[in-house]
Amino acid sequence: MSNPVFSRSECLSHYRWGDDCYGWNYVDTEALSIKQELMPPDTAEQLHFHETASQFFFILKGRATFSIDGEISVLKPEQGIEIKPGQKHFIANKESSDLEFILYSTPSTKNDRINL
Repeated sequence: MSNPVFSRSECLSHYRWGDDCYGWNYVDTEALSIKQELMPPDTAEQLHFHETASQFFFILKGRATFSIDGEISVLKPEQGIEIKPGQKHFIANKESSDLEFILYSTPSTKNDRINL
């Protein structure tokens, strides 16, 4: 049995979220979630936190503005940031071009998101 190779066209599922944002699921188990997401210019997600999941965002393209417990961080391609359980956070694309990133969550964030 060979290991599957993933791409946007060959993923577990494709979804839309937020304000015209897109995502592709590559790994989706209770223990681990790996997604690629795209945020068009001038989009942001809602402030929220996870009770048990740790997340790691790795920027592929564009600039990401994060608010984590009220502290702002701006990341560029090939930079990543970890968000620990309980940290109130959101990501925004304040730029004029698309933002793309890989998002690792362990365990999965299914039923573990509290919007604020």
